[in-house]
Order: sequence, then C-alpha cells, then structure tokens
Amino acid sequence: MKFTAFLLLFGFLLSVSGILAQDDVDLIDPMLIKLQGRIISAADSLPVPYANIINNRTHSGTITNTDGRFSLEMLNIDSLIVTSVGFENGLIKVPSNYTGYGTITFTLLPRNYAIGEVDVAGEKPKVDLGFEVGTASDIAPELRGDAFNEAPPIVAAFFNPISYWQYYLSRKEKRKRAVRREMVIQKNWEMHSQNYNKEKVMLLTGMNDLEADSFMIWFNGQDVLPYLSSEYQIRATVIEYFHYYKIEKAQGIIE
Repeated sequence: MKFTAFLLLFGFLLSVSGILAQDDVDLIDPMLIKLQGRIISAADSLPVPYANIINNRTHSGTITNTDGRFSLEMLNIDSLIVTSVGFENGLIKVPSNYTGYGTITFTLLPRNYAIGEVDVAGEKPKVDLGFEVGTASDIAPELRGDAFNEAPPIVAAFFNPISYWQYYLSRKEKRKRAVRREMVIQKNWEMHSQNYNKEKVMLLTGMNDLEADSFMIWFNGQDVLPYLSSEYQIRATVIEYFHYYKIEKAQGIIE
C-alpha cells in the first residue's frame, strides 16, 4: 500500500515538473522591435485606412495610411488594439519570432447591422394636410422609416397617430436611425481623413514618418479639430499647434 502511494506521488511530481519545464520554454524575452503592419478587411481583403492602433501597455499608438499600412515601435510581448469605424475592434499580438523585418498583415471583421423587413398590411385613410409635396430622399429605401424619414411634427400625432408613435416606439425604427447616424459619422470621417492624414501633416511640418506619428497622437489628444473642419481650418490648426508642440518638446513636457 505504501509502495503504491509512493508511485502515485512520484508520477505526480514528474507531471508537475514537465508542466513547469514547458512553461519555461514558452517564456519570451522582451525585445524592442519596430512593427511593420497592414490592416485589411476580412470581408474583401481591401485595406482599412485611418484605423487607430493603440498599445495596451504604453497607451501610445498611430493610425494606418490610405493603404492600411502602419509602423510602430513596441516590445515583442505587447498587444495592440485596433479600432475603425464600421469594423469590430481587433487585437494584435506579434509572433514570437518576428524581429521587425517584413510586413505582417492583420484582418478586421466588418461590423454588420441586421435590419429586418417591415410588412405593412391594410390600408389607411388618406388625409390631405395641405402640405407641399416633399422632395426626393437620398436615404436608401431599406433605411427609410415606415412613416417618416425625419422626426414627425407634433401635428402628425393627431392626423396619423399610429405612424407618429411607431417612429418613437418601434425598435426597428430606432435601429434604422442608429444605422443612419453611423453612416453619417462614417461619411464625415472619410471627408475629414482626406484633408487630415499623416502625409498632409508631414508636408505641413517637415517631420519624418516617426515624428509625424508622435505629433498626431499628441495633436489628437488636444481635441481641437472637429470632423467637419474645412481644409483651410485643418491646415491652419495643424501649423498653429505644431508650434505649441515644439515648445512643449523643447521644455521636456513631451518626450
């Protein structure tokens, strides 16, 4: 009986030592690398421009260019968070054997919005409210409201109460309005990114690629550039804050 217990204990110690030895093999020595990466869509393999890349450890980061490419100094054990309008958030972990040579391609999953069809049965009485005929809407048919493309006026609550309350209470209507807001944000961001990107910053300030990354991270944190800024406003603001950036850098406020 004692001999059997001894064998069991010996086997247990062997298994534990094997696990610890395996853990030692899996340990990775931290090493500073310059990651060369590219972000593409998992749906069509097209590049994802102007995606935000954030280092979880340092909270610093960069953005992708128009071809979805980026470069970032980091440790090979760091993990990166990738965010972009219209895509699910992504997590990047660098392979343990990567030394900074060559470009690694990462994929993002598109964010899908499920919008069900709306079936309207029966006929409702036509009421002439004396309003002028409306203009054509540029909203896609599948995103249009069942009753209104815009918030209905108070008078509609008396003449067409079903549609009026459907606009405010229907879950489908609320989902459609949420999708519309996302589409507007995406459109504004695309227009904004044509005038504000790293190439334009490098042209206006004379900085190199790495310096422009640091400046843009600092500049974005100032939150002084609305999405709807004109090209002139963007140029003037970048030049003005580049002056402040150089002062803070000279004073050691910015590393």
